[in-house]
Amino acid sequence: MPRILTTRRTAAGLLAGALLIPVLAACSGNDGKDATSSASTASTGSSESGIAKANLTVLAAASLTDVFKAAGAAYEKAHPGTKVTFSFAGSQELAAQVKQGAPADVLVTADTKTMDGLKGDTNDPKVIAKNRLVIATGKGNPYKIDNLKDLADPKVKVVLAAPEVPAGRYSQQILDAQKIDVKPVSQEPNVRAVLSKVELGEADAGLVYKTDAASAKDKVAAVDIPDDQNAVASYPAASLNGSKNRAAADAFVTWLSGPEGQKYLQDAGFQKP
Repeated sequence: MPRILTTRRTAAGLLAGALLIPVLAACSGNDGKDATSSASTASTGSSESGIAKANLTVLAAASLTDVFKAAGAAYEKAHPGTKVTFSFAGSQELAAQVKQGAPADVLVTADTKTMDGLKGDTNDPKVIAKNRLVIATGKGNPYKIDNLKDLADPKVKVVLAAPEVPAGRYSQQILDAQKIDVKPVSQEPNVRAVLSKVELGEADAGLVYKTDAASAKDKVAAVDIPDDQNAVASYPAASLNGSKNRAAADAFVTWLSGPEGQKYLQDAGFQKP
């Protein structure tokens, strides 16, 4: 009988010890912290970079179409779990979307005037790039356009961006400064539409950004405009106050201003901020 009691007590002790093992492991220093940290990371959806994962919607000026598609892909690769979706249009149209409460996280315009008109809707903007205008002509420049004055020739079909669009405003600014009267055959809602008209042969020439002409160098020719007759376009970027992903939106704007984002912009022909 004593031997049976001893055996039962031994079994009970082993069972109690086994039950204590997971409790002690959970309370141990490093292992406990790692488990807590992992649970925290999973609940906040943080990426490896420490920035919260998010699906970002970026409203961007039409002239940024090509470079932002490439930059966005690079950003997603560097920030696993983050998705960047772009909506490209004229800056004035983007501003209207913001004022109407369109769900978005970041805004990038082709001028500071449009951004300044949205001070109550944005965080402090940062200029991420600059640009200049060129004269885009048909491939081979069939009308031999050399300067702005040639655009006043009534035989030349010229297309410009509408005056409420930054590119249109810059265009009118430089034409007025040189006292050149140009009667465009159409005024387009954004600078990419101007480029498209020239590409398709629906216009003989148009004023577009240097980067736009470079993106279609196989289809159009670009005639430089001297700096003293040109205008400088600034591109400010800002997170939107209504964003539900504010930290991730701020991080994207910071990235655009940093060395990686700047490399993409400058490789595409944009000037330094």
